[in-house]
Amino acid sequence: MTMTANISLGRPDAMSHTPFLGLRTSLLPCLRDFRSCSVSPASAARHRVRTSCVANSNNHSRHPNGLPQAHITALDNRAGVEDLLALLKSKRPGQSAGPGTVYLAGTGPGDPGLLTLRALQLMQTADVVLYDRLVSPDILRLVHDGARMVYVGKQKGFHTRTQEEIHELLCHFAMEGSSVLRLKGGDPFVFGRGGEEVQYLHQRNITTHVIPGITAASGICAQLGIPLTHRGIATSVRFLTGHSREGDEAQLDESIAACADPHTTLVVYMGLGTLPALTQQLTSAGLSPGTPAVAIERGTTAEQRTVWAPVDHLCDDVEEAKLQSPTLVIIGEVVGLAKGWQQADSTGHEQRASWTEFREVWEAESAQQEQQQSRESSPVA
Repeated sequence: MTMTANISLGRPDAMSHTPFLGLRTSLLPCLRDFRSCSVSPASAARHRVRTSCVANSNNHSRHPNGLPQAHITALDNRAGVEDLLALLKSKRPGQSAGPGTVYLAGTGPGDPGLLTLRALQLMQTADVVLYDRLVSPDILRLVHDGARMVYVGKQKGFHTRTQEEIHELLCHFAMEGSSVLRLKGGDPFVFGRGGEEVQYLHQRNITTHVIPGITAASGICAQLGIPLTHRGIATSVRFLTGHSREGDEAQLDESIAACADPHTTLVVYMGLGTLPALTQQLTSAGLSPGTPAVAIERGTTAEQRTVWAPVDHLCDDVEEAKLQSPTLVIIGEVVGLAKGWQQADSTGHEQRASWTEFREVWEAESAQQEQQQSRESSPVA
């Protein structure tokens, strides 16, 4: 029993009924732009380039998040870094080059509607923005035109920067007095290496602030209707990374084995490559092979794809669907509460459907239930 859903999310008009008391006037144009933007691959392809002066404007190749290759090549060497530092310094004639401030901001799982207002404010004021591969193009559109954009994303087999180099860039830009914004997918302190960056900057007396983001587990589970905890079903939730530092594999194996509790919801980040070993270890540790599970690629975005399957079938079904990173895996009895699982369970075979189709079915069912309840509660004439 498997169900693969291609999700197409519309843009919720989340701004229309919210009284933004005290919101600075300078943010209002950005909010208007936010309300009108649509999440689509086409809009990502139209994202305008705002890289540093050393970027080659004629380079139109792409990197993994769909933005122009110039974002990668802009700071390929030490000369490029020095050029950008000199440019930032020239914008502050006569001002002391005291340390600036670094902000680590989470951008959520991908939908711009899940950004925090504080993150949006900083995207409108920062001098330099260093961003990850998991920050969606639709979110990057909200960064103001004057910011210098530096791509520092990582993926398996392709690291534009080591973590140590990212530390150094943050420090260099801050020491020139710049306001530096480090954009991270999800939350900076949930498998985002935010703690390492904060430690490095604090040791160099650079003021650092962390702006939390909606982590993928919360955002994607809410979108799919999966409660992370549920009375009588799941009394705890555990976040696990599918990656481990070299030499720490045994510790990761122990963590996986401890997650076989049937009353625990397990959420696995970055676990696509280790999914076969993960599911085998869980079932060997006593987890029922029929435990509901779901794998979600690019959750909450227009490119979302979802595979529902029992634990013992999950690997084969994910491989058949050819899911790619980033993919989040959720395992536990609470997955069985979601409409998507119930739809898959009732069909007994693989289906593909859009989020719009599911929503229409659910709304129709809800309307019928409300009508039935209304008739039952109405007094008999």
